[in-house]
Amino acid sequence: MGRLERKVTVVTGASRGIGEHIARLFATEGAKVICAARTLREGDHPLPGSLEHTVAGIRQDGGEASAVTVDISEPSECERLIREVRRIYGPVDVLVNNAALTYFIPITEYPLNRWMRSWAVNFHAPFILSKLAIEDMIPRHGGSIVNISSGAAIGPGRGPYREAPPVLGGTCYGAEKAALERFSQGLAQEVYQHGISVTCVSPSQVVPTPGTVFHKLVTGMDDPRGEPPELMARAALLLASEPLDRVTGRVTYSQQILKEFGWIERAQGRGVDTPGTSYSQI
Repeated sequence: MGRLERKVTVVTGASRGIGEHIARLFATEGAKVICAARTLREGDHPLPGSLEHTVAGIRQDGGEASAVTVDISEPSECERLIREVRRIYGPVDVLVNNAALTYFIPITEYPLNRWMRSWAVNFHAPFILSKLAIEDMIPRHGGSIVNISSGAAIGPGRGPYREAPPVLGGTCYGAEKAALERFSQGLAQEVYQHGISVTCVSPSQVVPTPGTVFHKLVTGMDDPRGEPPELMARAALLLASEPLDRVTGRVTYSQQILKEFGWIERAQGRGVDTPGTSYSQI
């Protein structure tokens, strides 16, 4: 019996990277997984990865999954996604808000349309999807929402700033992820009475994915400084499947939470060697 046996699960951004690994691991644990993203077929996006590839891999391993192509920057598309989940598998048990849209552009040069679209994907969509999923969870007095944050939420601290940061343009993305962490704890408190868990987890180290390689955050998929995406998938599984009172309201880091619960023996990076955001310490 898997940790998510027969649980209807939605994973956004499941066409590649961390989202793909979460979807595949959850399926091996018995979940019925809706894989959601914009990229249906290989070649539809400049980066490698597609929903068809993710779903095919899950089914080949004996799991159950379906693809829903969706642009979650549009509220109506978020609503359509949840309607499709209900039509295909039934009410939502687990929601993983993983999809992200990142532009590394300094604030003084940030185009307004890209700013608005980034906030729509990284913050507004998790709100809309969570609100819709909670409608399914409240009547059954249970469910889990796992939000995926980032080390970018850790700000640079106060000045003076005598040297330019190594990567310019992360202010928007960092602000979105910091907001997501606050949203996660606030929502966790609001829905606790209904038995619904809400958590938020970031990688302890940068995860090599097609996206982080594209943005030059790592040198390649085999960058030895990186964290295997499987660790984020396992951390998400832990948060989605542990009892409510053990995890709800946690803002944490992949290796930190895995070591705390005994799922790994050694840990490093954010939350272990260095402190995380203030929300991770509450």
